[in-house]
Amino acid sequence: MHGPALSGWLLMGLCAATGAYCLLRTRHGTERERASARAEALMGFGMAAMAVPPALFTLPEWTWVAYAVVFGAAALHAVVRARRGGRHLHHVVGSLAMVYMAVAMAPGAAHASGSGHLGHGAQPAGGVPALTGVLLVYYALYVLSSAGRLVPTPSPVGVPTAGGTAGPVWDARPELTLACRLTMGIAMFAMLLTL
Repeated sequence: MHGPALSGWLLMGLCAATGAYCLLRTRHGTERERASARAEALMGFGMAAMAVPPALFTLPEWTWVAYAVVFGAAALHAVVRARRGGRHLHHVVGSLAMVYMAVAMAPGAAHASGSGHLGHGAQPAGGVPALTGVLLVYYALYVLSSAGRLVPTPSPVGVPTAGGTAGPVWDARPELTLACRLTMGIAMFAMLLTL
């Protein structure tokens, strides 16, 4: 990822914390909820690793191939699960966006396309501008949609509200799950913007 080191550190920490929260969610819920949480944890940790500032260390060349393979497999898995509906279509887009960023950030990728991009560091931006633009629009709309669902709605007068939860803080808290998804959408938007 390109850009200032401070934003890389913040993005890395945010994505790692989000991935850890998603990993905690894999312990509870239905199988469908756990599968979604596993996919989101993979995305969070993958984004955290990709956001490591180059000032810390330069990632080896094989890392970008590993990203492309792992997230390509995650995209195929999400395509199979997308037939059952739910969030899996968004997971397909997210996984393919990670493959795209890994290919665009790989050393020598720009030499093949002629844009002069040399990989992970302070080189010129890489990627296909039209595809990056489409992904930026998708994630902007996704973030706005998710943020709108986080706005609390007042409960009707006379309707009792739910009390505290008996389980862990991540159990039965859909607003935390939605906030996690919103955070990863914002992080993906930022990573695409600095590509």
